[in-house]
Amino acid sequence: MKSLDLFKKRRTQYALNKKLPLSHSEIQQLVFATVREAPSAFNSQSSRIVILFDEQHNRLWNELVKEVLRGLTTPAQFEITSKKLAGFAAAAGTILFYEDTAVIKSLQERFPSYADNFPEFSAHSAGMAQFAVWSALAEADIGASLQHYNPVIDAPVRQAWDIPATWRLCAQMPFGGHAAAIAPKEYMADSERFRVFSA
Repeated sequence: MKSLDLFKKRRTQYALNKKLPLSHSEIQQLVFATVREAPSAFNSQSSRIVILFDEQHNRLWNELVKEVLRGLTTPAQFEITSKKLAGFAAAAGTILFYEDTAVIKSLQERFPSYADNFPEFSAHSAGMAQFAVWSALAEADIGASLQHYNPVIDAPVRQAWDIPATWRLCAQMPFGGHAAAIAPKEYMADSERFRVFSA
């Protein structure tokens, strides 16, 4: 039941601040170790991670993402978007989750019978890495949320941090201290989600 308790502790937290219970080095090691243990198809280990702290984190949300979205939204929409981005910038850091398409291509060449499935397998691996890291952060009492501003931010992010061309951005995870209580999660009826059959 310890795992289930941890999964219940992992929740979306938008109210974040820069007060962390762990050092940058400790968070780095926690993320690295967690991703190493996350499962992947054929043990491909296709997930790639970039961690942004301090000014690099601020640069992502206050400059790069903001400028991209300014060009894609109306002034009224951008005002709302800008407030949301300020919330992410208030966090202590951001984890960028990538999948290495070179690994996927290699698997497609080695196992042609499964070639069409490997992009989907990669998505599974990415999701498991994200959930594992999010849960590990929650266990360390660090709040986080999962964002998806890709692919519109891919090019400027790639250029800003010299990201390899074969890395495909999957998600962004702002993280930090809890600036407010987390709202309770609402659950849909089990009858709408689950079916069980037995002899």
